[in-house]
Amino acid sequence: TGLNWFFCSLPAATAAVYKQWIPNTNFETASNWDTGRVPCASDVVHFEKDKVVSVFVRSPHVLTDMYLPLNGELLLAAGAGFAAFDGSWDPGCDSGGTVRFADAEHHAWFDPTLWQDVLPSGELKPRGPIFSVDEERVPCHYDDVIFQPETSFRVNIDSSQPVIHVRSISVMGQELNTPASWAGYLQDLSAPLQFHGNGTLEVTGTGCPDKSGCACGNALDGPRICAALLRASGRQCPEPACQSPLQPLGHCCGVCGATITLDFTPDFDLQKYQDRLVQELLSQPKYAGVQMAISKVHKAQSFLGIMSRSAAPLIQIVLIDDRAGLQTGTAAEQLAADIMENIAQHGESLGISSGKMEVATGSTASGQVGSHPVSRITAGTVMGLLLSLLFLGGILFLYRKGKLR
Repeated sequence: TGLNWFFCSLPAATAAVYKQWIPNTNFETASNWDTGRVPCASDVVHFEKDKVVSVFVRSPHVLTDMYLPLNGELLLAAGAGFAAFDGSWDPGCDSGGTVRFADAEHHAWFDPTLWQDVLPSGELKPRGPIFSVDEERVPCHYDDVIFQPETSFRVNIDSSQPVIHVRSISVMGQELNTPASWAGYLQDLSAPLQFHGNGTLEVTGTGCPDKSGCACGNALDGPRICAALLRASGRQCPEPACQSPLQPLGHCCGVCGATITLDFTPDFDLQKYQDRLVQELLSQPKYAGVQMAISKVHKAQSFLGIMSRSAAPLIQIVLIDDRAGLQTGTAAEQLAADIMENIAQHGESLGISSGKMEVATGSTASGQVGSHPVSRITAGTVMGLLLSLLFLGGILFLYRKGKLR
């Protein structure tokens, strides 16, 4: 497909990503109580004495009794409070009992099911053709984190990283976007009630400085992320429709479809390239139902079977579709082929030096994965071939002269 690619009309800055924490520990949230309802006048409210809680209360409540924990806080909104039940009839609260507050200790920062992508306003981001691999579903190093205003929470920040970096954190409607403002917030009595665990959170206030994109930075916590994700889905990955599913970097389970890995030059702009793929290819009717994840990843290098400590940056594109049965992944495969063809024609102007495609679909019984390097051979590859030919030519020359047996 001979597409024309123009980048001048799009901004160069990498779009900010906002991730909002879903659970809360609000008094008025029905799911926070073991009965599945908010306590009413004839109830006895019971907080476990050894469980630390921070609970936001939006409105006034009348209760028969309330047992409080040894360590915790009740955050009262204007007009909120508690009063003792006087025994008068309360509609909808005929049978009183003990209502226990649910355990919030298991809500973990590195659980992808507890985060959602939102707009800067806090509204849910509309669903589109772009998705994230699992490691990028939790806040990455340059993301903005939002805890909803007038909401209490408790989050476990156990981590395998020395420090969990984010660009900013918004709590109770206050955006903390500098190291100093975050350090000041940590001195508040609420902070240790809201964040617990062995991890260390730091706010940098800076976005991704590289137009080619920045790696998410959650690789060290990849096993933690996958454990949380599989625990939520029944402890095992869903059975793929293809026999040899692909395993994208940063993703917990195998997928059917296609992956493309790109080597890039300093001219490559990740955000502009993603925008163009969406506008020129993904928006075509034949690719309805195809989803794409694109990001910078680091792939560990190996030499003679020995893994190197250094990791080379690559651009990874993951393509999946909603086709079923034998058609699973076929639309994603076709889109990958179109992308590769365009890279062969326009790769240099896009800042792409080479690309490799792998495919796994439900269309063949063997489920083989095909590897398709970009047709445009890079200068480095040409030099490598020339040196190899010179080396072989030298050996042949010495052999014919009788100096090598």
